[in-house]
Amino acid sequence: MSNPDRHPTEVVCGENGPGDPAAVPRVPGDAAVPDAAPPVVVLPYREVPLGGPRAMPVRRSLPQRERSLIGAWCFVDHYGPDDVSQTGGMVVPGHPHTGLQTVSWLFSGEVEHRDTTGAHALVRPGELNIMTAGSGIAHSEYSTPDTTLLHGAQLWVALPEADRSTAPGFEHYAPPVTEVDGARVLVFLGTLFGQSSPVTMFSDLVGAEVTLEAGASLTIEVNPQHEHGLLCDTGLLTVGEATVKPGELAFQATGTERITVSAGPDEPARFLVLGGAPFGEQIVMWWNFIGRSHDEVVAFREDWQRERSLREEGSYAAAAPGARYGTFPDAWDHTLPAPSLPNLRLRTRG
Repeated sequence: MSNPDRHPTEVVCGENGPGDPAAVPRVPGDAAVPDAAPPVVVLPYREVPLGGPRAMPVRRSLPQRERSLIGAWCFVDHYGPDDVSQTGGMVVPGHPHTGLQTVSWLFSGEVEHRDTTGAHALVRPGELNIMTAGSGIAHSEYSTPDTTLLHGAQLWVALPEADRSTAPGFEHYAPPVTEVDGARVLVFLGTLFGQSSPVTMFSDLVGAEVTLEAGASLTIEVNPQHEHGLLCDTGLLTVGEATVKPGELAFQATGTERITVSAGPDEPARFLVLGGAPFGEQIVMWWNFIGRSHDEVVAFREDWQRERSLREEGSYAAAAPGARYGTFPDAWDHTLPAPSLPNLRLRTRG
């Protein structure tokens, strides 16, 4: 999915500093787990319009001022249930990515994916589509004609320095449904509840969908060296002492071995568990690019603008020599132009 902001701001991401109320004090070389678990911090969302003739709204809870990353998770959009007859559904023409993986997860509906590696796939509920951008890729996403209700999450994972220029790729995985203390669980990344995903990852991550019946509770055993975010999808979710509403993200810092969650008394609660080891690197995220400097992001943008112009002028049928973003699918009749850069140098801070 593209970042649809017309004037995207620079996002500088790294380990949150001591001013962050969710930060956990660490002593260099001390791997001990604190005696008391850090408090749960509820991160709100902001609404962003996403394409379509009438613009489908999405709820974005990451990144934000209070927190840039959770592990390597750097972008969390939650959308729906969306009546596509009213909004037009998901209409995202070809657009680029660098330095990240996109993680597509649906609760209802269906989305058609095409990318410049030649991959053509459908995103369906309960099945993972993960695209590695690496050095550069472009893809498109359209809800299918049979979709009446679209509901899901679009997530990005930042690639670490050692792997951020890896070759682009695409994987699909349908995790088995597991019953855990009455909860319905699908583990799509990493390992949780004794279930493991075979999907390629470049950092220590976990991702899972969990559904609790109304009034039910569950204790999740987690890696205390990981940060975790619980994205509420439906129902009312209690995480520790915090109440989390749909679209909100409950953040739990490192130092936690167990997270206790409960569903409200009136309806089931469904949520995503997103966790990982603290990323520990500085990144610049602007529009759909993740880089390490202003000049790098400018180069990514210029490459995209040049390659899409050549394609739309009919100057090449396959990939142009030295093309960063690969061969555009024949099905694409147009692509998204990159927004204008802000009138300042993008810079890292931290």
